Amino acid sequence: MLTGCASITSESNQLVRVDAVDESGEKVEAARCTLTNDKGEFVSEAGKHARVSKSSKNLSVSCTAADRTDEATGTLISRAGAGMFGNIIFGGGIGAIIDHNRGTAYNYPDWVELVFGKVLTFDRTNNKEGRPMKEADLLVDPTQPAEAVVAANP
Repeated sequence: MLTGCASITSESNQLVRVDAVDESGEKVEAARCTLTNDKGEFVSEAGKHARVSKSSKNLSVSCTAADRTDEATGTLISRAGAGMFGNIIFGGGIGAIIDHNRGTAYNYPDWVELVFGKVLTFDRTNNKEGRPMKEADLLVDPTQPAEAVVAANP
């Protein structure tokens, strides 16, 4: 029964790693990344993890480096996790509303690679354990439903 409640089974924070590369794919080690959603602003160095507060809102990421005039920018789409669906099935609407408001029912991609000079959008449905989501994994149209993203990116 408890598997349905994200407030019980999930934390309100998530570790997100952002790597930043230049146009040729070389890592930009000195980049500083700012991750922002409606729960706050979180800062990290590229290649390291930032602890962000989960939310139903997307996570905006912007990386800068002292030796560059452009930025590496991205959006990480927030997607409901299994806990939210379990809540709806087992717990009804009250648990789902609580988890929605707290953000515990949602997740972001856990590791992404941004490219300086580009704006990328990443969807967790393409998340692969143990490797960064790269430009090849990006979601071109952020208004596209998750099912269409999965179908287009088998």
